[in-house]
Amino acid sequence: MDTDARRPEPALRPANGTPVGGRKPPRVRIIPGGPILVEGPVEVVLDDGATVTSDRFLVALCACRRSRAFPFCDTSHRRRVRTTPPDGETPA
Repeated sequence: MDTDARRPEPALRPANGTPVGGRKPPRVRIIPGGPILVEGPVEVVLDDGATVTSDRFLVALCACRRSRAFPFCDTSHRRRVRTTPPDGETPA
């Protein structure tokens, strides 16, 4: 299998480095154990072909699929806080 076939083509840029069309490309950051941050606005295409849009300047996409607001992150990936003390202790 040719691995070069999967590489994306580089964006066309003039000699000064500014993207063609004057718009900078979206920036995507992957947070280990957390969401995928995308500089918005963004349009997300779901598995069934439906699209969800957000015009926010920064969008957090869920990577763990635990979010009730999927495809957007609602911080469900964070550890749950224990509501009862360990070993049957009573809270102060």
